[in-house]
Amino acid sequence: MAEADLDIVIRSMAKQQHKALMAEAKRRYARLSGLAAKAKTKEGKARFKQTAKDMMLLANAAARRLQITAENAADSYARAMKNALEEIKAAEAKMAAAKSKAAKSKAAKKKA
Repeated sequence: MAEADLDIVIRSMAKQQHKALMAEAKRRYARLSGLAAKAKTKEGKARFKQTAKDMMLLANAAARRLQITAENAADSYARAMKNALEEIKAAEAKMAAAKSKAAKSKAAKKKA
């Protein structure tokens, strides 16, 4: 991975974080659902079920925000690297043009 682009690394790390976040959310959802099944009262069951649903909804929203942020960061990095490469190429072309112009003027001076 020594030559890997950082945008690919950013995306892969985001995937890992997304998987970890969703695994933990599923584990907690299962725990809350189990507590709802064990609850003695109707209100207790309803409260645990609602808490489980809300927690899963919030976890999905957080995972989605995490993924979008990582994609934006990776796209921004890739765009910045592309622009930097274009600037380097433009500077090299400008230097080459200046050198050839200097060489031509030097050759013209020698002829004169």
